[in-house]
Amino acid sequence: MKITTFLMFQNRDAEEAMNFYVSLFDDGKVVAVERFGPGEDGAEGTVKQAVFSLAGQEYRCFDSPPAHAFTFTPSMSLFVECDSDEQLQRLYDALGEGRQALMPLGSYGFSTKFGWVNDRFGVSWQLNLA
Repeated sequence: MKITTFLMFQNRDAEEAMNFYVSLFDDGKVVAVERFGPGEDGAEGTVKQAVFSLAGQEYRCFDSPPAHAFTFTPSMSLFVECDSDEQLQRLYDALGEGRQALMPLGSYGFSTKFGWVNDRFGVSWQLNLA
């Protein structure tokens, strides 16, 4: 048995998001991509299902053919334990670029340095200095 986080994108930007995330992590990689073909439910060429890996953890994503009345919410977030202040700052800056921070970088008692942002795709990231 295996549990994998599955990210549903509604603006045909699953591949853009996946490639962005993979670029931020040294070991990030796209494992597999399956695209919608002609006559299928999704727009031709968009992501039917993809698997990517960040820091040894696999994630799945796709471009949802129907629009839904919901999207990502900060109540479900990706929690990253960073090894250095430089790594935390780089991820915080890249993921939060042009977005409002839910919790700006700072010391919050439970951590010497922590920040929480929603990225440009709506995915929520908690970044913590280990």
